[in-house]
Amino acid sequence: MSKPTGPIPAGFRADEDGMLLIGGRRVDALVEEAGDTPLFVYDLAMIDEKVRRFRSFFVGVDLHLAMKANPYPPVLRHALRQVDGIDLASGGELVTALQAGAAPDRMSFAGPGKRDSEIEAAVAAGVTLNCESEGEAERAIAIGRRIGVTPRVAVRVNPAFEIKGSGMRMGGGARPFGVDAERVPALVRYILDSDAEWRGFHIFAGSQALSPEALIEAQRASVALAGVLAEQVGAAPPLVNLGGGFGIPYVHGDAALNIEPIGAALQASTAQVPVGAEIVPGLREAAPVRKAAGNN
Repeated sequence: MSKPTGPIPAGFRADEDGMLLIGGRRVDALVEEAGDTPLFVYDLAMIDEKVRRFRSFFVGVDLHLAMKANPYPPVLRHALRQVDGIDLASGGELVTALQAGAAPDRMSFAGPGKRDSEIEAAVAAGVTLNCESEGEAERAIAIGRRIGVTPRVAVRVNPAFEIKGSGMRMGGGARPFGVDAERVPALVRYILDSDAEWRGFHIFAGSQALSPEALIEAQRASVALAGVLAEQVGAAPPLVNLGGGFGIPYVHGDAALNIEPIGAALQASTAQVPVGAEIVPGLREAAPVRKAAGNN
């Protein structure tokens, strides 16, 4: 039994024979060149266009690529020329990113369950750790003392809200991601009093959202939460990572996300961010093939 595949996705087209074209080349010719199927074909111009479109609507906002969306080294190396940083989710991704030429001071490492060896590798390289718990922050600081390197530490916040209609919810109750918001100020003060460099907040309420209204609401709440936490801490966060959450249409009937109103709303919201903070949403649209990017 077959299922409907729907129309040709945006960004692709067919020739006069109805053959799908990728990067202007017929799919059957690409298969012949590769020798067989299955194969992955990446149109790097599509990545460039996604980044250009993002930049046009999110002026002054740093753009990070979630590497787990596509760790293929040629794609990663190309993306590194387009984005401001890389978000990691494993020690293996850290190794691949460094080999691809990513700058450690523009990389962040999120995700629960980090091993001591992964934390040590990140601290030694100068990568920012988005700590998911008090215990992880304590481990990072202890490791930094042992190896003689100052850890760069941000706090992953588990907010009391979530992105409505998101594919994976990462806020709005007990979650494996991040520190509950009410415990964050004490943890930040501990970091500030320790042998660590505080790098700010990571606030990510959900992923794979296709509703601009839901993302606008979640980003507005995230920016407001960052302001409240900064007041409670008594220090402005150097960086606020909003995590992205931008979805892509996976199945027939899904509508592509319109990011223009999201960018306009974020520009208005960031006027409330404490002075010195930098806003970094993860990019969920960079890689046109495989999983949607930018989800930590």
